[in-house]
Amino acid sequence: MVDGHDPVQARDDGTRDLYDVASWEVRSPLDGIAVTLYRVLRVTGKWLLVFASVGILLWLALSTDLSRVINPIVGGFTLLSILPALALVAFVWRSDVTSSEPLSLLAATFALGTLFAGFAALVNSALGGVFELVPVVGTIWFFYLVVGPVEETVKWLAVRIYAYRSSRFDAVIDGAVYGAVAGLGFATIENALYITDAVGTPVIGNVLGAGGGVTPLRAIAGPGHVIYSAFAGYYLGLAKFNRDLAGPIVIKGLLIATLIHATYNTLAFVPSIAAAVLGVPTFVTLLAFVVLYDGFFGYFLYRKLARYRATYRTLYADRDEPSPATERTEFED
Repeated sequence: MVDGHDPVQARDDGTRDLYDVASWEVRSPLDGIAVTLYRVLRVTGKWLLVFASVGILLWLALSTDLSRVINPIVGGFTLLSILPALALVAFVWRSDVTSSEPLSLLAATFALGTLFAGFAALVNSALGGVFELVPVVGTIWFFYLVVGPVEETVKWLAVRIYAYRSSRFDAVIDGAVYGAVAGLGFATIENALYITDAVGTPVIGNVLGAGGGVTPLRAIAGPGHVIYSAFAGYYLGLAKFNRDLAGPIVIKGLLIATLIHATYNTLAFVPSIAAAVLGVPTFVTLLAFVVLYDGFFGYFLYRKLARYRATYRTLYADRDEPSPATERTEFED
């Protein structure tokens, strides 16, 4: 390879026909068919992914007691359980000093985050039993090799297949915003399923007791999803404007999100041990653990967003014109 070109391309003076030798363009009917088929598959593939996600989500709902899923009290508890995560999303959204993100893209990303959660649930359920065969370390491997990668990838996809392709995704920091929203969507459906599962029967007393008992636990778990996927989303935004290294940048973001996520799951036993040693309710130690853990990585996310914000303001402090228009990259199919 010579400066990104094939050796034949590098030495050619432009007088030779290099079609199907070292270059390619649409010439023959078969070429045209290939281009058309690629475009059809690119579009239908995304819709098939969405339809499959809807089917999985419906299957998850129908596999439980549907009367519990649609219970308005369960819905109310689910809404309460996502308020801390929603507040964190609002903070990330407010950190975006560039143009405001359209509500349509935010809503679509949230919806895709909820839909794709079904894929993660299916994979986790299918592979969980395999790792349980390995004592002690099997569970840890499960967190690092399945739960973390799968859940962070589906949240990443919720941004990648739609909002990422929009011209309104016009700054690196936009990736963090959409990533956070995807995390909120994922946390919403996950909390709803946990709360629904906790409610054994749709009797009003049981709904209030069991649903109300699990809601605080889910409320403190939700912000983590937002933080993890905001990191992955930020690096997706970075990849959009650094086309030559887009792939490795995306992988870095997913690795960061996966490692933070899997480590959280791995350390989840610590609050129970601390509660037994200190003689306090487990919820107290769990809350302390989540505040410390999410606060630690949330601070790093804050520093990353603050650095972008400060750099942007410095560069545009004395200018009246908006930030320059962005260019589509090779990473955008």
